Amino acid sequence: MLNLLCAVYKSTKKADTYLYVPGRDDFSRVPEPLMKMFGTPHFIMIMPIKKDRALGQVDIQTLRDELTKNGFYLQLPPPEENLLKQHLAAQTSKE
Repeated sequence: MLNLLCAVYKSTKKADTYLYVPGRDDFSRVPEPLMKMFGTPHFIMIMPIKKDRALGQVDIQTLRDELTKNGFYLQLPPPEENLLKQHLAAQTSKE
């Protein structure tokens, strides 16, 4: 399996949202509606996608597959915790 290089960009419109593309400034396969939602991409870095590399919130194999298949990978932030829902559930379980 070859090592891929990808460029990572941060969204200027959506907090904690990142776009991975196979080459610097290569947005040719990213759908136009996604680019509009993403905003002007802010370049973060170019990095190798190695089989043994660990990334915080991205599975390396998923990243490789998406870059190969779609030409990009969109990393969204994890869903926010709904503290009210958790509180109500805790209250209900005490009753």
